[in-house]
Amino acid sequence: MFGARCLLRALRSCSSAPCPRHKPSAKLSVRDALGAQNASGERVKVQGWIRSVRSQKEVLFLHVSDGSSLESLQVVADSSFDSRELAFGSSVEVQGQLVKSLSKRQNVELKAEKIEVVGNCDAKAFPFKYKERHPLEYLRQYPHLRCRTNVQGSILRVRSEATAAIHSFFKDSGFVHIHTPVITSNDCEGAGELFQVKPSSKVKVPEENFFNVPVFLTVSGQLHLEVMSGAFTQVFTFGPTFRAENSQSRRHLAEFYMVEAEISFLESLQDLMQVMEGLFKTTTMTVLSNCPEDVELCHKFIAPGQKDRLEHMLKNNFLIISYTEAVEILKQASQNFTFTPEWGADLHTEHEKYLVKHCGDIPVFVINYPLALKPFYMRDNEDSPQHTVAAVDLLVPGVGELFGGSLREERYHFLEQRLARGHRFEPWSRKIPHATEQLSPCDTTTEPVLYSLCATTTEAHAPRAHAAQREKPPQREACAPQQGVTLARRNWGKPTCSNEDPTLPNKLIN
Repeated sequence: MFGARCLLRALRSCSSAPCPRHKPSAKLSVRDALGAQNASGERVKVQGWIRSVRSQKEVLFLHVSDGSSLESLQVVADSSFDSRELAFGSSVEVQGQLVKSLSKRQNVELKAEKIEVVGNCDAKAFPFKYKERHPLEYLRQYPHLRCRTNVQGSILRVRSEATAAIHSFFKDSGFVHIHTPVITSNDCEGAGELFQVKPSSKVKVPEENFFNVPVFLTVSGQLHLEVMSGAFTQVFTFGPTFRAENSQSRRHLAEFYMVEAEISFLESLQDLMQVMEGLFKTTTMTVLSNCPEDVELCHKFIAPGQKDRLEHMLKNNFLIISYTEAVEILKQASQNFTFTPEWGADLHTEHEKYLVKHCGDIPVFVINYPLALKPFYMRDNEDSPQHTVAAVDLLVPGVGELFGGSLREERYHFLEQRLARGHRFEPWSRKIPHATEQLSPCDTTTEPVLYSLCATTTEAHAPRAHAAQREKPPQREACAPQQGVTLARRNWGKPTCSNEDPTLPNKLIN
């Protein structure tokens, strides 16, 4: 009886004072684990892919990466964990204690208590080998796996950081983000480089066109932003853009992401150039600060020699010269150009690169271009006999034009005069041709502003800008001179200004 009472008291005591349990492991990314300040044995869980395996008599070393950083996390485990399944490329979940590392190569390491193989990988059949630097041409053969390589991983992290920095810059500057449509009836550039969108042959459409009118993949969100600039003083968009250019060069992409913006009540090119310079420097410095290892890899293997040039650009204020001054510099140059520089002719890439080099490898704004080179909506400087418009291009080392912009012509009678000189003007028409603008694409292949970080794998997106509306035009004007800044890549052909048909079916949401 006594024994039964003692057992009952013991059970009650145990139920009132719960037995100690291990604290559940906190899930950390490799980046966060490597950046931990106090590695004092905290239990953590890390998930990722094995980058290397090194087995010794009494200890097993693994390097695990999850894509959050270029550097891998070293995992130290007892040799009893060794298994054929722990191979290069296998996905694992590791639980253990995060402790200070005895090695000088890393600050922390994970002392494994449990290793679970989530997915096996045959290291011999895997197309990529550890410590081998494969050429980009080889990586392109494996689009589903190449993101695991250091080069592709670094570029994608840089691109992600740049995208976030661009959005942050505009948000901090008071811009409203607008999602412009990908499918549209607008031919904003007017150069005929469009991908037309049609339903597949399996879909039966009673009308000739699914939307009653021909529609295309967007070449620019500019016209949609112009509408928004009548209600918001500062707007921008950052989305996919498509050009049906039959070219395999890095400067002619079928698909790329482009930044465009509109600023109302902007009255000087100086204000516009401040936006351009601010976007360039803020985005670049953010990437350099948040992705130092990735940037270093790009400087080492992708774009050697760009590091010092980039720092030089960020430390100096950008220069400003006029188009007329630029032509005079080119005429006096000792270099022989393929295209002879003349006033009234467009600046080619070879001219742009020379101008930047002439100015000490500092980005330079070229302003006030001849009216005949630019679209009709750019503001007339009224500076006869030269007759220029308030346009600006930002030229940068190694590339040439990165940004392009202008103030918009808000004086209605000026627009009427220009259109009457060589363009049909029907206030109710869908399209109004712009003046000829023959400009080349800006940069190479992946993402804006970062050409200087990895010049062979970035897509630079240039801005174009406009001024504030000062005169109210008639309501039936075909393309109202609503003003703004268009941060966009340069035009490639003869732009066309158009308005969406108000009767467009609701299938097309603008």
